[in-house]
Amino acid sequence: MVTVFLLGLGAACLLGLGFVLQQHAAQQAPTSDMLSYRLLLRLMRSREWLLGIAFMVGGQVLSAIALSLGRISLVEPLLATNLLFAMGLARAITHQTLGRSGWGGVLLLGAGVTVFILSAQPTGGGTEADALRHWLVFGVVAGVALLLVSIARRLPMFEEATLLALAAGLLYGLQDALTRTAGLRFNHGGVHLLLRSWQTYAVVLIGVIGLLLVQSAFEAAPLRMSMPALTAAQPLTGIACGVAFLGDRLRFTTGALAWEAVGLLCIVLGVVVIGRHPALPDACPAAVEAAVRTARQEAARRAPLPR
Repeated sequence: MVTVFLLGLGAACLLGLGFVLQQHAAQQAPTSDMLSYRLLLRLMRSREWLLGIAFMVGGQVLSAIALSLGRISLVEPLLATNLLFAMGLARAITHQTLGRSGWGGVLLLGAGVTVFILSAQPTGGGTEADALRHWLVFGVVAGVALLLVSIARRLPMFEEATLLALAAGLLYGLQDALTRTAGLRFNHGGVHLLLRSWQTYAVVLIGVIGLLLVQSAFEAAPLRMSMPALTAAQPLTGIACGVAFLGDRLRFTTGALAWEAVGLLCIVLGVVVIGRHPALPDACPAAVEAAVRTARQEAARRAPLPR
């Protein structure tokens, strides 16, 4: 249990640091590259972005190890604390103090993770669902993510960033669940069974698509517009997938369910409060430039024609 906690917090630390570095690099890219492979090719030339990716990959490796040792319903709330580490690095960049709202968000997030784990007491023991339920959950989550991306393309850039990050969070939560499934395949049948499992390739595919969505969200708007949605959606989706097809068991007594709901609510509120804190970078040249350009075009369109 202690090992899982340390691995989960270590993964959260690396993920949080990686997200800040990636956003700081992605905000310099032109908006014409959003949701295009060209964005990733352009970012690959940035040392800052590559360092952020290295942190993120390290975090994903630690989270995969944690998922192989503990239940996903236990690991996912710990991963939600990545926003604390992201704000720590961003605070060093912006020299912004936490203040009441910052400390309030920290306490809400920490209390939410603690309350959920203590009340739910996630354990194994359930049987893993059959392939049909795997595909059903996969299809539902992927379908909702695709719907969010479609809606986002019709919205202003600041609002688009939130929906893109939300879609990425859903996919990352599904990826965590499939990572644990792939780990179980490896434990039961070694590399041969791992390479024969569709979950292995789904993990890679989701990782690439999620990366493109996250970088596009980082490019479109300040970090505070994307990180709360990303950080809140991933653990909620991961926990739901763990219960749906991985055999995770939570306490379902009336009192336990009430406290679990309180814990999840505190996690979401803490994530939102921290994500809106001034310590997170607010400058996004690409988004500001696009907003100014759009405003000028709108003003020109509404201006009366010369007689």
